[in-house]
Amino acid sequence: MAKTNFLIKQMAETNSLDLYIYDDVEGDSTNWWTDEVTISETSAKYMKAQLEGAKDVKQINIYINSYGGSVKEGLAIYNQLKRHTAQKTVFIDGFACSIASVIAMAGDKVVMGVNTLVMVHHAAMSVYGNAEELRKAANDVEVIDNASCSSYLAKAGDKLTAETLKVLLDGQTWLSAEQCLQYGLCDEITGKEDKTVTEAKQRFNAAMKFEIEQHEPVLKVPENLIVQKTNAEKLMHLFKNKNLEAK
Repeated sequence: MAKTNFLIKQMAETNSLDLYIYDDVEGDSTNWWTDEVTISETSAKYMKAQLEGAKDVKQINIYINSYGGSVKEGLAIYNQLKRHTAQKTVFIDGFACSIASVIAMAGDKVVMGVNTLVMVHHAAMSVYGNAEELRKAANDVEVIDNASCSSYLAKAGDKLTAETLKVLLDGQTWLSAEQCLQYGLCDEITGKEDKTVTEAKQRFNAAMKFEIEQHEPVLKVPENLIVQKTNAEKLMHLFKNKNLEAK
């Protein structure tokens, strides 16, 4: 039984591959009662199969709308995408949360809509055991956390420091598209008006209007046409002139 929320479609005519991560990132699961295996189409194993079948594509488009999921699966997907020689463009269509935001960092170009969001937080895990086991778990989760952090920092370059990233992770922070652009976690915002272009157009239109006005001939209305007289006024004017001539 396979989930269908993760759609993969190879566009042969454009030599590209489209990947849709529209669900939680997770591995295969087994029903305890029936032993039935559910094949996850958001697992690293499934992704590996798709990428191996698309070795020659030049462009991979990854569309993300996910709350996140398994760090184990997500880190493997991230590295599989990074290794592929194609140009990778990530489109965040809704949410890219937790490990889904890490996968997004594999994009050579990350594109967000004006109303989309990224959420980052520290890695978390459930643990049961004695004091030593709990201490070890805390150390382990810090190592896992650092692995995720390296993906954000690699994408952001000099726009995001490790200190600022820690503050964001501490606060389980939701980031708008504008904030992601500021921190280097995305490269482009679709649907956003480019004020620079708009202002340039306005200046160009004003300059063109000025030039046209300078070269257009000035049209003057004849003085006798400035005031339009009614027929009655014209008759009265003629009658007045005749009376003056008679005198």
